[in-house]
Amino acid sequence: MALGAAGIALVLAGHPLTLVAGILLLGALYTHMVELQHQCLHHSAFVKGPPHRVVGVLLGLPMLVSYSHYRVRHLQHHRFLGTDQDTEFFGFDTRQPLTFGLMARGMFDYLRLGGVARDVYRSWRGTWQYDAGKISDKMRADTVGEHRLMGATALAAVALSAAGFGEYVLTLWLLPMLLVSTPLHFLVELPEHIRCDNDTTDVLRNTRSISGSWFSTWYTNGNNLHVEHHAAMTVPINRLHERHEEVLRFAKHTDRSYWSFYGGVVREVMASARRSTAARTGSR
Repeated sequence: MALGAAGIALVLAGHPLTLVAGILLLGALYTHMVELQHQCLHHSAFVKGPPHRVVGVLLGLPMLVSYSHYRVRHLQHHRFLGTDQDTEFFGFDTRQPLTFGLMARGMFDYLRLGGVARDVYRSWRGTWQYDAGKISDKMRADTVGEHRLMGATALAAVALSAAGFGEYVLTLWLLPMLLVSTPLHFLVELPEHIRCDNDTTDVLRNTRSISGSWFSTWYTNGNNLHVEHHAAMTVPINRLHERHEEVLRFAKHTDRSYWSFYGGVVREVMASARRSTAARTGSR
């Protein structure tokens, strides 16, 4: 909340530099909030269950992420990782070769918002159905309610814009979400399973952990310790570091830092571009 207040204050200060700084801070915060929402999905953020949904819904609202929808699909992702039934909520196909085009589409996945708009519309009509397996009546009702809340939020933003406050809607929500949190969230999620052995259910081979710094561990809310998380998803995230040395000994895919991971990604993307260029040249 302190970071949110700081971001809002920077935007409202009115200077171009503080405006940019505020948009960057708010966008980074919205991504961080989804990582906190992830812990709520697993019911390991609070001692008792009920607060998880209340807090989880609020954490996902700036990026229009339904807590209940995300929870159902994410728990299926844990269950079916390494199979063709995997249903990760943020759909980046880790089996595809890394290319500039694929990376750009993943970083600026605005088509997801079209899917959200469709879900909101169907929820208001009462026709929304889960499309990735079975879902309980309660989870369906919760998801429909959250999509309706998102629709109400969007309508409130339109009403504020019509009333002359569109600048605040743009700078405090839309620009941070579209220009910062969308690509940043992709970069946070990408290391989890990309360039791993995706044809096995062994979490020591199909998942990656990154040691990271205290800052990256805090910012991603422990998402860097992903082998540990998949091996014991009910363990509170703040306890995962206790298993990290064991993971470094036995897991196949580990990195010391995000810098080293993304260095490997850049090298693979560049190599893919060179192969594509050579193939086009050879075909001529």
